[in-house]
Amino acid sequence: MGRDAEARIRSLIFFFFLSSLVSTCFAYRPGEIVPTSKAGQYHGSRTVWHDLIGRHCPIFAVNREVLMPIAKPTGYTGADPYKISFQVGNEKFYSPWLLLINRKSTDVPMIDVHLRYSGSDLYGVTAKVVDMPKHYIEVHPEVHKHFWDPEHWPKHVLVRYTWEEKSEIDVTGGFYVLFGSGLILSLILAIYILESSREKISRFVKETVAESNMTGLDGAKVE
Repeated sequence: MGRDAEARIRSLIFFFFLSSLVSTCFAYRPGEIVPTSKAGQYHGSRTVWHDLIGRHCPIFAVNREVLMPIAKPTGYTGADPYKISFQVGNEKFYSPWLLLINRKSTDVPMIDVHLRYSGSDLYGVTAKVVDMPKHYIEVHPEVHKHFWDPEHWPKHVLVRYTWEEKSEIDVTGGFYVLFGSGLILSLILAIYILESSREKISRFVKETVAESNMTGLDGAKVE
């Protein structure tokens, strides 16, 4: 088998190996920090995405609440709405823009983030702003006090992360993945066998043709 054929087969095997790892690249373990970023929007201007530190991020499969600091927007006057958005996980699930300041409600806002997962995979994220429940205000009275103080920055917003396990099994998807993997392996094996046997097949054909020619000569009549 030639070097070019061996190189092609190695490339195919390597490609298949990388493809098989795609589903595990974004896998998480229970208790692991899920990387999250945050961006702000004020008066038609948006900030770049900033990574949250670990204590403000969701933890995989763990329900919890965190107090997240909100920096004063550039050019802030209090006249315009201030919104933030989250980018969650290595898969980069995006939340909608969440209105925090200049809401119609006079209650302190709280961000309710709902995450869906199955096994070690994150399947989706939704987020909304709700009024902060009274029992949270009793636990965090400083949040209520400082949020309405126009001179106090950064302000803190309570973020509640709740997780929902997706237990149903995707049988159809698993079948297609298994079938596709088997098909790729079969193709690689067939190419390997064909390349390794090409010289033997060629020699066999040549020998068969030569023997046929010799048989024809032996049976010819001599005048």
